[in-house]
Amino acid sequence: MKYLPIDSQLFVRNRKKFISEMKPNSLAVFNSNDIYPIGADSTMPFQQDRNIFYLSGVDQEESILVLFPDCSKENHREILFLRETNDHIAVWEGEKLTKEKALETSGIKTVYWLSEFERIFKELMSQSETVYINTNEHYRASIETQTREDRFNKWLKEKFPAHSVAKSNPILQRLRSVKDPIEIALIQEACDITEKAFRRVLGFVKPGVWEYEIEAEMMHEFLRNRSKGFAYTPIIASGNNANVLHYIENNKQCQDGDLILFDTAAEYANYSSDLSRTIPVNGKFTDRQKAVYNAVLRVKDEATKLLVPGTLWADYHVEVGKIMTSELLGLGLLDKADVQNENPDWPAYKKYFMHGTSHHMGLDTHDYGILTEPIKANMVFTVEPGIYIPDEGFGIRLEDDVVVQEKGEPLNLMKNIPIEAEEIEALMNS
Repeated sequence: MKYLPIDSQLFVRNRKKFISEMKPNSLAVFNSNDIYPIGADSTMPFQQDRNIFYLSGVDQEESILVLFPDCSKENHREILFLRETNDHIAVWEGEKLTKEKALETSGIKTVYWLSEFERIFKELMSQSETVYINTNEHYRASIETQTREDRFNKWLKEKFPAHSVAKSNPILQRLRSVKDPIEIALIQEACDITEKAFRRVLGFVKPGVWEYEIEAEMMHEFLRNRSKGFAYTPIIASGNNANVLHYIENNKQCQDGDLILFDTAAEYANYSSDLSRTIPVNGKFTDRQKAVYNAVLRVKDEATKLLVPGTLWADYHVEVGKIMTSELLGLGLLDKADVQNENPDWPAYKKYFMHGTSHHMGLDTHDYGILTEPIKANMVFTVEPGIYIPDEGFGIRLEDDVVVQEKGEPLNLMKNIPIEAEEIEALMNS
């Protein structure tokens, strides 16, 4: 892995919290992701299942974690099963985890090779009553591919039909949404790498550059700072491209007078950052562009203050909508009649700001979190309002990542990344 070793106490604490929520005499199973094929002998780069990583720190394929806190054998209460490594694998694929390295990474003392899994798992299941399976129930999930976990769950239910089946997902939704200090430090590292890349492109952008060239500049900075790359598919949208919310082609030339909307950020150690900035191609905002820009910035700043413990998700977005409505009235994009006659299910401001303001962030860019429960301290959120005006040929989105505090305003993990219009102009023209 490119990233530096993570303190195994993070994973020890995560397992302890998960185990505390398990039913008596139950076990839980977590599998690594597959390596997905492209064609011929080509594969996609490996991405670890976030739940097994969260609970173990293991970041390689063909790994299984079993948790059985009530097992009569103390050494079988936490078990890792790994693909057995050998000299041939080391030569062709590189180093894999040894049993000793797995202990150092995860804090789990009992490590077996996968060849022993079925025998040992059968013994464990004979002692347990309930088995927790790992399922993806994120509110934005849209999955058409059968995963390794899906295949395992099907096998498990057929092999052990008399067991009660429970879901690990509700437990993990709550646990993963509240971040450990080590996790916050890892997200901060991803944000710091993103800062370096953004400052790099401020000195690179000028009329005539292509969106993909900017993407390449950012990727260069990510890789040289131990990141695997973008935390999500990058959006580098110049001119009217910014009005396509998920524009990812990044294949247009940037024209003098246009703005570029960036939604681009680095990952680090599987943890995401998520940044949006909007800059002028020629290094100077027009008066109209700056007026809209500053309106978006004010909405972001006011919205951030609302992210405090006890706030309800739905109420938060209603309040942000009121703030945005006021700004759109000030810009002349809405009038009082628009607001008075609005559809409550699709308020008037949605014409220019049609997406949500914030989402949980962590191991996934759109991370786990139950949206019907009150916000808690140490949750990490994006704050990303935008105003999109196709008739004027530009759109503006500004986004930072913040940590909810027990008291006071959230901690902005991107406070060092330039955002004031005047600072961006100064840096682009220095």
